[in-house]
Amino acid sequence: MSDFPFEIIGFDLDGTLVDSALDLGPAVNHALEAAGRGGVSLDVTRSLIGGGARRMLERALDVTGGQVEQDHFEQLHDILLDHYTANIAANTLPYAGCLDALDMLAGHGCRLAVVTNKAEDLARKLIAELGMTQRFASIVGGDTLGRERAKPAPDLILETISRCGGGSFAMVGDSTFDVRAAHNAGVKAVAFSFGYHDVPPEHLGADVLIHHFDELVPALRRF
Repeated sequence: MSDFPFEIIGFDLDGTLVDSALDLGPAVNHALEAAGRGGVSLDVTRSLIGGGARRMLERALDVTGGQVEQDHFEQLHDILLDHYTANIAANTLPYAGCLDALDMLAGHGCRLAVVTNKAEDLARKLIAELGMTQRFASIVGGDTLGRERAKPAPDLILETISRCGGGSFAMVGDSTFDVRAAHNAGVKAVAFSFGYHDVPPEHLGADVLIHHFDELVPALRRF
């Protein structure tokens, strides 16, 4: 029996497992163009990501002139999603060291899961196109249980623990959505200093902050 301190490791997707800004950015700018606005830079795009596509679009509109009427917003949201779905893995790749760390955790007997606020169908499509589906015992998205139960609510984590058969759990992410969801669920949170932060990394409130996937397994062992 493994002496590893956690039986289940949950991962956020965008900004944690994969760097998806190079595909999310063009989708955001395509929607902004349809709104008659200029696009945003890749650096700005990274600051917009987190909480799902709707929140990302809301933030993009805020920084380019403000919100639009609800009907127009829904049209722009559809335009964004259509563009993104068609190009979901054109440039997205796992972060350096990600796959090796997942292999190490699996070797310790951990069940791995994705816990993301991205819509579940898009999360599954991206993970499949990257050839990573078989690595995960569970994939839940922000709409799996209804948007009101997405992170930072604890529900997605509790659902993941149930789907994985129960056991000790740690959440790995890059935003306050991940850290707050973990603490709301009564579990440990590891945060990366890279990714798409909504506050400076040192202010995320994680139990431990690390800087590379090479540090993940040792950090989890220290709990």
